[in-house]
Amino acid sequence: MRSLIVLFVFVGDFAWANDAQWRGPNRDGHYTVANLLTEWPDTGPDLLWRYENLDPGYGTVTVTDSQIFAVGTRSQKEILTAMDLSGMVVWTLELGPSYEGDFPLARCTPTVVGGSVFVITSAGTVVRADAKSGAAIWSVDAYARYKGSWGIWGTSENLLVIDGKVIYTPGGDQTTMVAMSLENGETVWQTPSLKDKSAYASPAVFEHGGRTVITNVSANYIFGVDLANGELLWHYSYGTLEAPPVEWGAPYVNTITPVYREGHVYTTSGYNHVGAQFKLGSDGKSISVAWTDATLDTHHGGVVLVGDHIYGANWINNRNGKWCAINWQTGKPAYETAWQTKGSIIAVNDFLICYEEKNGHVALVKADPSEFKPVSTFQVKLGDGPHWSHPVVAGDNLYIRHGKALMVYRIAQ
Repeated sequence: MRSLIVLFVFVGDFAWANDAQWRGPNRDGHYTVANLLTEWPDTGPDLLWRYENLDPGYGTVTVTDSQIFAVGTRSQKEILTAMDLSGMVVWTLELGPSYEGDFPLARCTPTVVGGSVFVITSAGTVVRADAKSGAAIWSVDAYARYKGSWGIWGTSENLLVIDGKVIYTPGGDQTTMVAMSLENGETVWQTPSLKDKSAYASPAVFEHGGRTVITNVSANYIFGVDLANGELLWHYSYGTLEAPPVEWGAPYVNTITPVYREGHVYTTSGYNHVGAQFKLGSDGKSISVAWTDATLDTHHGGVVLVGDHIYGANWINNRNGKWCAINWQTGKPAYETAWQTKGSIIAVNDFLICYEEKNGHVALVKADPSEFKPVSTFQVKLGDGPHWSHPVVAGDNLYIRHGKALMVYRIAQ
């Protein structure tokens, strides 16, 4: 084990241009590992190294074949840090002020494309930086430019970079989603406004009806946009769909990247709000509800679609939740099982890795809709604050960030 404490002044078979990004190569929480360990030692997989002096943040790290990127907050400023694969800090870059409301730490997962890193601060500044040197190439206060409107917790989006465009969802009266030029940050297109606040979710992208479609959720709507020209293809008032009687809850806390398969789109949110699958018209310009589900109301830990079931954790209250599987075709629950509390989830081969958010327990679980049964577990004890960063897999390794700490575990034979 190596300990370092160093101080330095696109879904399915879609063809992605991104080198590394939010929730894996296809933004769907799926990763592949050759010779994956199907059981861990009692103490957990081998800890290769740890780094305990990141600027604190809630965001997930991004890992390429040569670098690791993380965003944190230092003295109310957000900082992008680049490390090599041994955990040595290579450079840092100040991005701009943090959001000053509740939970004022960085949330962003960097997106790496073609030698550049793209990030957005919790206050809505979009930055493109050179991955090798850390030099800023351009920076835009996108929230101000597009007169955005956010909810209680600022910006928590993770940028989609595709087809020479940087996709951002500011919300507000001027527009709902925009595309900025990868080259210079100028506006390529902006959608009409749905007259809604932004949510805390990150977009997905898929092919349907002869178009490349970007989908995301705002505070109240799930919507689809044509990547080519910014046409708003469809939208549905998900926030008011069987909404619970709370003033500040589900319609304003949508966090989940939508899931697409074969003409259907799924999303969910916490606070006892229903999840829903929507059917798209064959021309890609209409949407209707296929089913709703009241079991899997995921707070902010993501979901994964494996086989014919969606897996994730539901919300009972802000401290509690159970692990669930529901049927993709019908929305019927397969299981709802207590294990620790709610948290984030990814899929690795035909296993799930579940990371609960209160005490940092990590479980390796077979993706089996008949039962939730951890094969192996261990506990993350380094770092502080809530365990909100999602696990990341790159090569043979599992990366877990907890506040200031980054741990790297070997999960292959």
